[in-house]
Amino acid sequence: MGLQSTFSSLHVFLYRVSNGRVGGRFRGAPVLLLTTIGRKTGRKRTTPLLFARDGNRLVIVASNGGRNRDPSWWTNLRFNPEAEVVIKGDRWTVKAEKANDAEKTRLWPLMTETFPPYEEYQRKTKRVIPVVILTPSDRLVLQRAAITVL
Repeated sequence: MGLQSTFSSLHVFLYRVSNGRVGGRFRGAPVLLLTTIGRKTGRKRTTPLLFARDGNRLVIVASNGGRNRDPSWWTNLRFNPEAEVVIKGDRWTVKAEKANDAEKTRLWPLMTETFPPYEEYQRKTKRVIPVVILTPSDRLVLQRAAITVL
């Protein structure tokens, strides 16, 4: 297990046992837990990710720290866009989609304000970093949960 994987696993564990009191923010940005289904294994994979709110939707960035390959969670979501999100102790199902060009143009400044290193990540990679929109299956659940925790 690599250092990043170990850190991520520890982050998920602490977030879950504390309902987000530990690990619920990273460098000032809010953190959610995203659980996808592995496209090869069929196993659930949980990743802590920074997010911002856009109306009733959540926005995340598939930066992979500026590496030249997409993060595994984004590859999994392209195969199966249904996922589970946890913010603090609230959990619900979402559907993921890549932001179109107009949406990305509008949302990228929001995400770089949330986490300024995204700009550097985009400069250092050859790929265009996707912005991903998570739309809740139950809109009311997101309104009750996310609005109160942001």
